[in-house]
Amino acid sequence: MISYDPLWNTMKRKGISQYRLIHDFGVSAGQISRLRANQNVSTHTLNFLCQILQCELSDVAMFIEDTPQEDE
Repeated sequence: MISYDPLWNTMKRKGISQYRLIHDFGVSAGQISRLRANQNVSTHTLNFLCQILQCELSDVAMFIEDTPQEDE
């Protein structure tokens, strides 16, 4: 699973709000919603966020290995 939890910490550290992403940089509200829900986003969006925040991909997203469910 990909988690975008690092994004929110990076935004806070860089002083960039969701409002600024939408209104100053043109990120769609729908993309913000997808990021909040850890849903799929394009690599274009990830690249754009890294450019805006001047950071590495690891500052925006991280991989969390899925835990296999045991059969009952």
